Amino acid sequence: MNASVHLLHKALRTTVHLRAEIPSGHSSAQILGTERMGAATVIEPSGLVLTAHYLVIGASTVEVTPPEGEALPARVVGVDHATGLAAVDVGVRLPGLRIRETTADVVGEEAFLVATHEEGRRVSTGVVTSYAPFEAFWEYMVDHALTCSAASPGLGGGPLVDNLGRMLGVVSLSLAEVGKFTLAVPARSAAPMLQAIEASGSYGNPKPHAWIGITCYPVGPNVILAAVLPDTPAESAGLSAGDIVVEVDGVETTDRRSLYQAIWNRAPGDTLRVKVRRGDEILEIGVEASSIEEYFGT
Repeated sequence: MNASVHLLHKALRTTVHLRAEIPSGHSSAQILGTERMGAATVIEPSGLVLTAHYLVIGASTVEVTPPEGEALPARVVGVDHATGLAAVDVGVRLPGLRIRETTADVVGEEAFLVATHEEGRRVSTGVVTSYAPFEAFWEYMVDHALTCSAASPGLGGGPLVDNLGRMLGVVSLSLAEVGKFTLAVPARSAAPMLQAIEASGSYGNPKPHAWIGITCYPVGPNVILAAVLPDTPAESAGLSAGDIVVEVDGVETTDRRSLYQAIWNRAPGDTLRVKVRRGDEILEIGVEASSIEEYFGT
């Protein structure tokens, strides 16, 4: 990549190291741990710090460390489970990046990502390989995600930057796919959260959708439950790992996206009719949905 030294320096000085501590009793601790570290990016013009939400869910304390300087106390002001992004307020002004309005036109462009680790910051360069829908093995999907051929050189949460120094996305996951090594959530997806924080000082999802607490994987035309999270609607209803989901509310579920969409069409408090194949039996199980915001207390 023909990035100038000035451009790299600009991105590096806007990337901070983030460390969060989570109480052991929080519902996310068993899944994500009680100490989480990663990267984050200061955003212009707000001055807020944007990162991956899994780093700060349930955090009791958060601190960020600029490239040059001491660790600064920070507070979480927004967690958006729909996008997988979170915003943190440091309380002081730090250098930041501008967010680029991404579209499919970005595919094929050179880009680089910045990650933090114990010794500082590292940069990895590559090409944006796709701008497409994405769904994960937990109840998460987005209409647009970016993949990049660059492998993340450190912890997640940092920026994906174009060759003009604009922020394309927030690094979320490492992928084991040929030509698609890193997944990033478009930074522009944070706009509603950032606007709400600017208006009221914090963000909470005004319209949470139904959530039942499962992980799953596709096998052919079937979706099989990999696990049921503890103390969730799915566990209370009696769903089990190994169940093959056939229908939700009479709608056939042939892949993860159709399953998640069928769940998300409902609201917290609704009872979903989930038809599963368990061994030689077909069972219809009523699941009273909750929301992921309620489960994690965000």
